[in-house]
Amino acid sequence: VPLALDPISARLAEAAGFEALYLGGGSMGYRNVVTEAALSLTTMAQAAVEIGAASRLPLILDAQCGWGDAMHMRHTVAMAEAAGVAAIEIEDQLMPKRAHHHVGTEHLIPTEHMVEKIRVAVETRRDPDFLLIGRTNACRTHGLDEAVRRAEAYRQAGADMLFLLPKNPEQARAIGERVEGPLYYMTLGGIGSIGMSLEELGGLGYRLVVEAVTPFLATYRALRSGYEALARGESDPTVAGDAAAIGAMIHETIGLEALLDVERRTVER
Repeated sequence: VPLALDPISARLAEAAGFEALYLGGGSMGYRNVVTEAALSLTTMAQAAVEIGAASRLPLILDAQCGWGDAMHMRHTVAMAEAAGVAAIEIEDQLMPKRAHHHVGTEHLIPTEHMVEKIRVAVETRRDPDFLLIGRTNACRTHGLDEAVRRAEAYRQAGADMLFLLPKNPEQARAIGERVEGPLYYMTLGGIGSIGMSLEELGGLGYRLVVEAVTPFLATYRALRSGYEALARGESDPTVAGDAAAIGAMIHETIGLEALLDVERRTVER
């Protein structure tokens, strides 16, 4: 399941053959020149609506910490369902979230507080197929045993899928052996960074593998390279000589011909 931050990336991912999309807070924060700690529920819901207007693929929303405590979860779930997302990922971090999360410092809330959030999320959802993914970052701070203990508590509270954020392939295997699936895995550098095949992950109980950053990294590098080339008075090496061909691909991706057809039948006769 690849990252998609906007309608054009959603269309491209769909055209590549993916069957679901991920709207991630980390990359969305960077895209807005902040971190996910500064993103609001409204910002993420609006992005989900825009993606949903361009693609019919199910969308997983990174709902970070649910934007509050158990009471706030009612609004978070209602907004997510209204925005048309298929699933939300909720983590057991302090709210408001801190930027230090991006440099490996975690601020976990008590297990019982996260359990309350999940229970309220279960009670609030209208669609029983709306997926609730319970996430713990305890592997980073408290070790595998605490992460497993928390994950089991989140399952008992009603989480449909569990995300334990392993630090390495060995820990991912241990999680698969100790925690009943379905499990959720996140990569930050493509399938090659997992350290095992998708088939091996599946055998351990992992059912969703999200790539949360590679498309944004590719976009960032291309934009930075392009602007630096223009500032030097040079052509962007990624598009030099291919602008017309790329423009044609863009027109195909956005469905320009269908829009022109509507105009031909209405205002351009």
